[in-house]
Amino acid sequence: MKIYNKQYTLLSILLFQCFCALAQKTNEERIKNFPRKEEKVVTIPNKSKVWVFMMAGQSNMEGRGLVEPQDTIANNRILTINSNNELVLAKEPIHFSTPAYRGLDCGMSFANELLKSIPKDVVILLLPTAVGGSPIEKWIKDLPHRKINLYSNFKEKLELGKKYGTIKAVLWLQGESDANAEGISNRDQNLKTLFTSFRKDVGNDSLPILIGEIGSFSKEPQLWTEINKANYRYVQDDKYADIIKTDDLKHKGDQVHFDGKSQREIGKRFAKKYINRFP
Repeated sequence: MKIYNKQYTLLSILLFQCFCALAQKTNEERIKNFPRKEEKVVTIPNKSKVWVFMMAGQSNMEGRGLVEPQDTIANNRILTINSNNELVLAKEPIHFSTPAYRGLDCGMSFANELLKSIPKDVVILLLPTAVGGSPIEKWIKDLPHRKINLYSNFKEKLELGKKYGTIKAVLWLQGESDANAEGISNRDQNLKTLFTSFRKDVGNDSLPILIGEIGSFSKEPQLWTEINKANYRYVQDDKYADIIKTDDLKHKGDQVHFDGKSQREIGKRFAKKYINRFP
């Protein structure tokens, strides 16, 4: 019996070491292309020339895609903030609330696509507020998620946006955490409640809100489909909201999160929808 226990303990140790080595390798792959240098903004742009876009939702807006070198090319017309709320030149990954999971989001591809169609003297400011795994009711009730009070965090970033420019739209990608019976039945009202709060705090009743479909690759496709159906029902009654499709896009292998290529495409689709609907 003692020999058996000793062999079992040794096997457990070996398996644990293998797990740790695999986790370390995966993390090294995730961060290998993260930018090594942060570039703070020295000259603050004229407020009248800054277009601010709020990025809100859960992990697929926060970003879980693999960052590649193309995603870290700075442009002095695309700004964001760091964890100290200082203006910096935007580089992926833009979100920073959950360091252990952060990856490529749709922010840089959105901004780069938008630059093709807006006045040459306009600067884009991306404000990241998404937090992975956050249900919509926690946003509405300003409850903590991963130690972040969701709506308070949004309002804090919103006030920064008002300080530096004009809030032009909210990009919203969320719903996976609400893909259950209760979340689906309350979806229509929850969207209305939250988006009314967004517009009230921005001070613009016609603020554009662009919603991204959640993926079509879930292990529970019927539930995710119901979330998307509820999103479409909502925009039928809100002329200042619209949806971008994602049903042709891919996951990163976990059947939950969009891969890097899909994140870049989501950004482009958000930009094109904004330009076409709210020029």
